[in-house]
Amino acid sequence: MQQVGEHAVPAGPLAVRWLAYELAEQRSGVTTKARLRLQNAGTAPWRSRGREGVQLAYHWLDPLGNAIVWDGDRVAFPRTVEPGQEVELETTVAAPRPPGSYRLAFDLVEEFRFWFAEVGSETLDLPLDVRPRIDARRLAVRVHGAMDPELETALAAQQEALVADDAVAVAHLVTGSAPAPDWSRLLLDAHEEGYAAVGPALEPAGRGDRKRLAAWAPGGGRNPHFPAPVLLPSLLEGLEPVEHEGLPAYARPDRLFEGRAVVRLRSRSGRPTG
Repeated sequence: MQQVGEHAVPAGPLAVRWLAYELAEQRSGVTTKARLRLQNAGTAPWRSRGREGVQLAYHWLDPLGNAIVWDGDRVAFPRTVEPGQEVELETTVAAPRPPGSYRLAFDLVEEFRFWFAEVGSETLDLPLDVRPRIDARRLAVRVHGAMDPELETALAAQQEALVADDAVAVAHLVTGSAPAPDWSRLLLDAHEEGYAAVGPALEPAGRGDRKRLAAWAPGGGRNPHFPAPVLLPSLLEGLEPVEHEGLPAYARPDRLFEGRAVVRLRSRSGRPTG
C-alpha cells in the first residue's frame, strides 16, 4: 500500500488520520476496488448502522476543486472504531466520464448529517489521470444475416478503419442496414469516453418500421439515460447482445444512445412494414 504523508489532524471528537491506500488504475466509466487504512484520531467512536452512521465515501473533483461526482460509493465500518484505533477498508470506486485530470477525495460521512471535512477533518486528496476506457480504436462488425452490397459499401466508407482481429468492440448490424459515414467514429468516441455499449439512431424506410422504432429516431442527441434498450449496439469485448424489436439489442446499464450515429434500415431487410 502507498503510505500517506503527514497531514493536519484537528483536535476534537471527529478527526481522521489517513495512513495508506491502494488504488487501481482508473479508466473512464469503470468501477474498480480500492483499499484504505486510516485511524480514528478523534475522541468519539465511529459506528456504522447498516447504510447509516459513519461511512467511508469519496468525491470526484476537477483540478480546480469543483465537484464532478459528489456522492461516491459508500462502505460501512465492520465494527465500532474506537479513538486511537486503526481500520482497513475495501471499497469500490467508479471512475468519472470523460477521461481527464481529476482529484479523488476520500472522506468520512455521518450519513444524512455531515461530511467530516465540514467539521474540520482533512480529506485524502489524490490527483489522478483517468484514462480512456479503450486503448485502441479498433471496431469489428458482426452482421446478423447475410452481407449485402449496400451494407458492404457503407462499411467501406467509414471514417474509422474496421478490423476483423484484435478489435476492442463489436458493432452488431443486420442485413439491409447501412450506417452513415461517421457512425464508426462516433461509436469509438463514446467507448473512449467510458461507455460499454453504444447504440445508434435508426432511420427505417418503411412507414410501419418508422412508427414502431420511433423511440430510436435520429435527432435525440446523446442520452446516457435512454429508457429503452439500445438497438444495433456496439459492445465492448465480453458483452453479447439480446434481441428487442427483432434486432440485436443491449438493455443493461452502462449504455449510451448516440443519436448522431445513424443507421438506415431498408424495408426489404425482412422486418415487417406498414
